[in-house]
Amino acid sequence: MDEPRPDLIIAIDFGMTCTGVAYANPSVPTILVYPTNQLTPSSWGFQSETDTERQAENKEHQEWFKTYLDEDRLREVQMIAKDPSDVPSSIEVVERWYHDYFVFLYQYVESKLQMELPSRWEDARIEFIFSVPTTWKPHPTVERFRSITERAGFGRYPNHKSIIGLTEAEAAAVHMSRESPAIFKENDILIVCDAGGGTTDLSALRVQGTGGGRSLTLQQLDVVFGANLGSAQIDHAFELSVQERLETANRVIPLGIEIEDAAWEMMKSKEYQNAKCDYGSPDDTDFFSVAVPKLSKSYRLESSGILDGELRIRRDELQALFDIQIVKLFELIDKQLQRIQSKLPSEQVAHLVLSGGLGNSAYIQKRLRARYAFGASSFHNATNLQVRVAPDPQLVVCKGIVADRLQKLRGGQSVLGWRCCRASYGTICKVLYNPNNSLHFGQKTHRDAVDGKVYVSDVVDWFIKQGEPVSVDYPIVRTFTRKITYGNPYRVFPVGVVVSHLDKDLLPYTMNQNCSTLCNVQSDFSTVELSRFKLKNRHFWNMGEKYYRVDYLIKVALGPADIRFELWFNGQKLSKDEPIRVEWQAATAPTSPPPGPIVNANNTLHMQQQVGMSPGHQNWDVKGQNQNFDYNQNQVARNRSSYAVY
Repeated sequence: MDEPRPDLIIAIDFGMTCTGVAYANPSVPTILVYPTNQLTPSSWGFQSETDTERQAENKEHQEWFKTYLDEDRLREVQMIAKDPSDVPSSIEVVERWYHDYFVFLYQYVESKLQMELPSRWEDARIEFIFSVPTTWKPHPTVERFRSITERAGFGRYPNHKSIIGLTEAEAAAVHMSRESPAIFKENDILIVCDAGGGTTDLSALRVQGTGGGRSLTLQQLDVVFGANLGSAQIDHAFELSVQERLETANRVIPLGIEIEDAAWEMMKSKEYQNAKCDYGSPDDTDFFSVAVPKLSKSYRLESSGILDGELRIRRDELQALFDIQIVKLFELIDKQLQRIQSKLPSEQVAHLVLSGGLGNSAYIQKRLRARYAFGASSFHNATNLQVRVAPDPQLVVCKGIVADRLQKLRGGQSVLGWRCCRASYGTICKVLYNPNNSLHFGQKTHRDAVDGKVYVSDVVDWFIKQGEPVSVDYPIVRTFTRKITYGNPYRVFPVGVVVSHLDKDLLPYTMNQNCSTLCNVQSDFSTVELSRFKLKNRHFWNMGEKYYRVDYLIKVALGPADIRFELWFNGQKLSKDEPIRVEWQAATAPTSPPPGPIVNANNTLHMQQQVGMSPGHQNWDVKGQNQNFDYNQNQVARNRSSYAVY
């Protein structure tokens, strides 16, 4: 599907602590400041870190709210919170914070980049591509995120698009492969660990196309997964530790300050943040000090480590805070190595690539190398594994998104070009009844009002099957023929789409309790003149009633988090994209053609009306043949099914 080349591609990695924007700008702090009891923020991002905002007593700082858009995660935090006021009271509050932040972000991006364009901002073709954490489910979290960004202004103009792109681990892998291709050999297996502020994502991939002038590509070997762990959890643990020490000191000699506020400001301080980022480096000192906000410089209590109004902290106290997260990180990486070993028992993992803010920690790198590198690993498939750090760790995700999109524009193929789905999707059909077909025994049938033939009702044509590789670079194409009775003015035809979570080998032939209707995709021909359709039975010798035959295509385009249906007639796209949110799993390109549709050359397939209109006015008529897969040197599947009128 050809599309105009965008004037500008803007990738956005919304993070727990900072938000990366690639094109050319640094990360923006993910913070909002609200005046007390008001719904309109007074500042955001960099502006929120000024002394005026930080020291204001009548304002509330909202940060670290990224993971709360996942409603399950929000409920979990609400249940364990000691103070309910420390967490958002509802998902609606979280959505408001997200919306307010993205309104500011959109205005910021527009003001910074509009001068880079040859035309007006609103006229330029611009793609806003967002990354999402692996832990987010398409329903409802990714869809909720998409809705918020669109309401905030992203994609508001006709030539602007707002797109959900790669997951964070996938994008990090793309950036690493583009920036440091020389370190990889053909068919190397790498694990990318994107450890950020609030979430950590892992992705296992195989490197291909390293030589011979081919574009480097990455094939996923396993499902991308993640966990809620990162540097924000270390910060929170530090804040609680400091609060406990200040409360102990306050019982001995009153401090005369708001202890909770002071602990929060100390966690935000440059002294602590620098100590955390530098922890594990060779030039570490034994102690570091953090000033206690609003505490008198004369305050001194050596038993609590407070000297001259500053809290003195042993640097190795940070180790316990790091180690809690490292244990969780070890569990994630061990799980990934075990899964690869189970699937590919004779192959070795060559690289563990770290990205993100936490991945840039010298202490994290040291611990990971001690556990996995230089033959230290207990896993048989990691005997020669090397731990590497991605360049530009804070912007690795959004730069990877841009790199993947640019390769698709230049060469027609994404760096990550294959997905498989965790569910199966199909369309409701009716099949010409065949008394010799055992699948038709006992099935519900009806006689068609136009041709008088008997059909099996509620058959499902599964166009995506759970676990089967599908190319994201080439759409699935279905060619259909629709009968319209002569004189019928109604030309809007819904196609019923169903979903099943059964194993692909257990998918039902007809609709049952293991399938559910997902939506109706509208095929709207109301703008097409009847003269463009073929009139059948128009001759005097034809015995049947006159009807129009409409031949058209439905193209199913696959995105990282959705399926988009497009209606094409006579080479023109008639419909707007109608996305269905789905959850993709990792996949490699198939080595042999997947099985064809459920029908064979002796079965006629008819798309069945789903909204209660009479069969005489709504009648699909298509014949299923084997899928025609074109496996060229790039292993590109065309995913095309062709049909002929019966």
